[in-house]
Amino acid sequence: MLRLGSKRLLRQATAAAVAAPRPVQVAAMPRLYHENVIDHYNNPRNVGSFEKNDATVGTGLVGAPACGDVMKLQIKVDEETGQIVDACFKTFGCGSAIASSSVATEWVKGKQMQEVLSIKNTEIAKHLSLPPVKLHCSMLAEDAIKAAVKDYEAKRTKPSAASEAELPPRAADV
Repeated sequence: MLRLGSKRLLRQATAAAVAAPRPVQVAAMPRLYHENVIDHYNNPRNVGSFEKNDATVGTGLVGAPACGDVMKLQIKVDEETGQIVDACFKTFGCGSAIASSSVATEWVKGKQMQEVLSIKNTEIAKHLSLPPVKLHCSMLAEDAIKAAVKDYEAKRTKPSAASEAELPPRAADV
């Protein structure tokens, strides 16, 4: 849908420039999305969700109140190797937010937990050619990755604390 709208606006602007001998004002031209954004928006990868109570799943839920974008990114981790075996997302927001989520899920798959923490919003923004007014979308994706890793690590430490509480008292404690 974005692709069709972009092409239509570009044709109109080109036709107006050819028909009128006056120079085209650049400020009047609409902002167009890069083809990578359009591709990830029209064909998002890894849309969906995992069971959030699954011990192998980490969930990152982040949002930007200024623009209304909300992003949920989930990772599924192999507990033995620490490798992210799958990822998915659900995003409510603009095309750039959806594309940033889609790219993030592709980039985290197959990587180690600590390795995905090095993914920066600037890399996502560069890959999608996001304009400065849309950089917050790539920042949300980076924050969602970090939040998902943090959630997974919190789940891993929680059972060990609970299992210590369930241990019978030692002879020295009685």
